[in-house]
Amino acid sequence: MKIERILPFARTLLTNAVAAGDVAIDATAGNGHDTLFLANLVGDTGHVYGFDIQPQAIQATQQRLTEHHVEKRVTLIQESHSNINMLPHSINGRVTGAVFNLGYLPGGDKDIVTTSETTISAIEQLLDLLAPEGVIVLVIYHGHEQGKQERDDLLTYVQNLDQKNVHVLQYRFMNQQNNPPFIIAIEKR
Repeated sequence: MKIERILPFARTLLTNAVAAGDVAIDATAGNGHDTLFLANLVGDTGHVYGFDIQPQAIQATQQRLTEHHVEKRVTLIQESHSNINMLPHSINGRVTGAVFNLGYLPGGDKDIVTTSETTISAIEQLLDLLAPEGVIVLVIYHGHEQGKQERDDLLTYVQNLDQKNVHVLQYRFMNQQNNPPFIIAIEKR
């Protein structure tokens, strides 16, 4: 297939935005796949901040990073991504990429889900931290009740962002069944 699937396209967006020496954020560390991906992009001279509210997610991510010998490139924070403003002020204007995988932790408690309130708060904070041409990638899983609400709230929110400040992209497959995930990408101007 010539058209990139959702997760590979999310990584393409991040690869185009994040380089060695940069600062990046994984707002939903989960099982650590994106955190590891970002750690490889920023290299030895960059840094990644990974957020997750669940101890098992932080532990799984830490284990994955240690297995790949990149744990020194990452700071893991067991907090909601709505607390991104707790990061050092020195990164203001230096974040080149951030990623969210919304919904619930694969293999975890399906009652613990991301919410539109915390996600929108995190996006607003990230917009202040992003470097020009920095990118926020949101992978939206909406096959559950809270996911549908978060999807709708996020679509309303991003459609109202000022085009003078950001570009907003929606990337999705339209003829797939069972609520396939899709991407919203926000690029700071």
